[in-house]
Amino acid sequence: MKQVEFVFGLHAVQTKLQRNPEQVQEIWLQQGREDKRLQKLQVLAAEQEIATHVVARKELDQRVRGRHQGVVAACTPSPAKTEADLNELLQNLSEPAFLLVLDGVTDPHNLGACLRTADAAGVHAVIAPKDKSASLNSTVSKVACGAAESVPFVQVTNLARCLKSLQEQGVWVTGTAGETEQLVHQADLSGPLALVMGAEGDGMRRLTRELCDQLIKIPMAGEVSSLNVSVATGVCLFEAVRQRQGVS
Repeated sequence: MKQVEFVFGLHAVQTKLQRNPEQVQEIWLQQGREDKRLQKLQVLAAEQEIATHVVARKELDQRVRGRHQGVVAACTPSPAKTEADLNELLQNLSEPAFLLVLDGVTDPHNLGACLRTADAAGVHAVIAPKDKSASLNSTVSKVACGAAESVPFVQVTNLARCLKSLQEQGVWVTGTAGETEQLVHQADLSGPLALVMGAEGDGMRRLTRELCDQLIKIPMAGEVSSLNVSVATGVCLFEAVRQRQGVS
């Protein structure tokens, strides 16, 4: 029997149908909802000959925990990419590498938000260790609003070894640490870049920190001492985007 995960939410299911329809086994739609976005999903599913079922909201509520927006899809889980996939991606890039590394982010909501931000910023891949980190699941897909399908998510066995490999390929590894002196806008983020964000609360692990070529921090003017990892990721990624586009 095939392993199944439930993907839910209008955008997440639509992106799955558009990008990986072969993974979608069947879809349940909420009875009584006639809005255009649900109708579009029905058309996409029919084009791919995927079965759809119109059911009461209660049945959808029982299948998933979260705001499903009237649609749930049974899907074959999306496998994470490997280091071999990452190396192939880097070899085929026509521009400087732009990577996001998540060192121990365990909350699937934060992973989903980071993937969504990475997609918006044009990141080529998101990298995370296999152990003690969130993996792709239905919650990640829902929060990512389709980015879980569009941004390669690479899970590595040994993050330190992966970072060393990136450095050997000319990628500058930049870590974030609240106690460093260099502010994010003072650092050069314009070349081949792997931005490392630490875990919620604990930050980067010691070995990861030691491997970084430079450390940066976000200037904090108020009473709050730190930002949620997905918010901090957005600040840092879009400073890199600004520099890479040559915007002053």
